[in-house]
Amino acid sequence: MSEWYVAEGGRVVGPFPESEVRRGLDSRRWGPGVQVCAAGSQEWQPASAVRGLLGGAAPPRPPRPQRMHEVDFRVVGEEMQFVEVELDPNEGAIAEAGAMMYMTAGIEMQTIFGDGSQRGFMEKMLGAGKRLLTGESLFMTEFVNRGAGKQHVAFASPYPGKIIPVNLAEIGGRVVAQKDAFLCGAKGVSVGIAFQRRIGTALFGGEGFIMQSVEGDGMAFLHAGGTIEQRDLGPGESLRVDTGCLVALAPSVNYDIQTVGGIKSALFGGEGFFFARLTGPGWVWLQSLPFSRLAGRIHQAAPQTGGGGKGEGSLLGKLSGVGWDGN
Repeated sequence: MSEWYVAEGGRVVGPFPESEVRRGLDSRRWGPGVQVCAAGSQEWQPASAVRGLLGGAAPPRPPRPQRMHEVDFRVVGEEMQFVEVELDPNEGAIAEAGAMMYMTAGIEMQTIFGDGSQRGFMEKMLGAGKRLLTGESLFMTEFVNRGAGKQHVAFASPYPGKIIPVNLAEIGGRVVAQKDAFLCGAKGVSVGIAFQRRIGTALFGGEGFIMQSVEGDGMAFLHAGGTIEQRDLGPGESLRVDTGCLVALAPSVNYDIQTVGGIKSALFGGEGFFFARLTGPGWVWLQSLPFSRLAGRIHQAAPQTGGGGKGEGSLLGKLSGVGWDGN
């Protein structure tokens, strides 16, 4: 009889005999949508998708009707990308304030309180409060097609990097991302907060105690700097990364903080005192150019900080900033 690992509450348990997994499903210890992986495999899937695994358990719930607006899109560019979203009549999209690049004549734009996924006043207040905790504005911008036929609206990335299209319905309905990663999404996508459970991760994790939680069953678009790498971690597989290079991760991935090592490496190694340890199962997205690293280099080279002209490498380069009347 086969054995199975179970992803439960962000950690992996098992392996369990198939009979024990069935008992857990029967007793509703785990729901039919819990992620399982056969021993010796790295493929994770809902228990309800494994033929015969449910046994006598309650039948899986019917799929939840899609609440988000379905949108078509295209990502344009290489280093400085933008995403163009195509909206059918009455379809909408939401975006962070200032992200809009252009929109066609039939698009109606309005500022909304919170992220647009809440309906009641108290829900809107709670949603706005969550955004405030992540350092975002209390308001977002909503774009709705009020014209006839298809209309288009485009959103631009704020600095060099890549736009990552995420179909939330295909990854379990939720992704945890660094602050400021969310660029835009289909109307109805919820952008909330994800607290770090460990105090060490909260204090030294680079992104602080709070990260963004993007939820829903439609399209969302994240932005990160430089080149993007997706890594799929197997059960118990670990990866150590610079804390600023982490873009997003699946909720099943365990995120912890470790010290670099010896005091000499910490002080003189140039990599800081801490790095992130990511443990599977699940996928993670990494970025090669965190915005904090880019901003730090620009600040070092700024004339106001005494860095003007660094790297020009020649005497003429240094003299180019000196007044010269040609005589």
